[in-house]
Amino acid sequence: MDKEINKLYDAGNVDRAIHLLVKKIDAHLQNVDNYLQLSTYLLEQGSADQAQKLLEEAMHLVKKPQELYYNLAICYYMQGEYEKALGLLDQIPNDDLTLYQKALVYQKIGQNQKALAFALTIKNRDAKTLELIGDIWLSMGNFEEAQKNYLSIAEEEKTAKVYFLLGVASFENDRDQAEKYFDKSKSLDAKYYSKAKQQYGNLLGLISGKEKNNG
Repeated sequence: MDKEINKLYDAGNVDRAIHLLVKKIDAHLQNVDNYLQLSTYLLEQGSADQAQKLLEEAMHLVKKPQELYYNLAICYYMQGEYEKALGLLDQIPNDDLTLYQKALVYQKIGQNQKALAFALTIKNRDAKTLELIGDIWLSMGNFEEAQKNYLSIAEEEKTAKVYFLLGVASFENDRDQAEKYFDKSKSLDAKYYSKAKQQYGNLLGLISGKEKNNG
C-alpha cells in the first residue's frame, strides 16, 4: 500500500488519492498492490461496479491474479452475485477474512447452517464477527445464542443495529429489557430504528400473539 496516498485518502482527499493511484497503475500495470488499494477505496466509496471492472481488467495483467480474488469477491457480493463471490472465495486459503466473507455470502443466500459453520471457525472474533454470528443465530430462530453473541460485543462498539436486534432477541422472555434495548437503538440512530421497526414488526407481532395465546 502507498502510505502517502493513503494519508491523502484518510484526510478526505478522496479524488486526489484515486487520481494518483490511477497514474501509478498506468505506469506499473503489473503491480497488484495498486489495484488492491484503488479497488478498496472504490468499494468504500460505494462504487463496487467500478472496482469490479478495474479488478477484472487487472486479472489479465498481473502475474498472480489470485491475489485479486478476495477484493473481487467482495465486489460480486456487494452487487448480489453471490455464486461468483463464492467461486472466488473457494480458491483462497481460509483465513479469518475469507471465513467471514464466506459466512456473509452463505447467510445472504439463506444457507444459515453453512454460514454458521464458517463464522464459528473464525479464530479472532471482533465486533463485526460477533454481530454476524448473532445475526445468523437470529435468522435460525435461536434467540438465546443470538443474544449471547450480541452481548459479547464491547459496549462502545454496539451499534443501533446491535441494540435493536438485542431487543428482538430478548423480546419474548424479557419485554422490559427489550424495550430498553429498543430505546438505546433509537437514541443512537432514529432513522435506522424506524426502518428496523418496520422490518421486524411482523416478527415482534407474532411473538406478542404467541404470548397472548399462551396466557
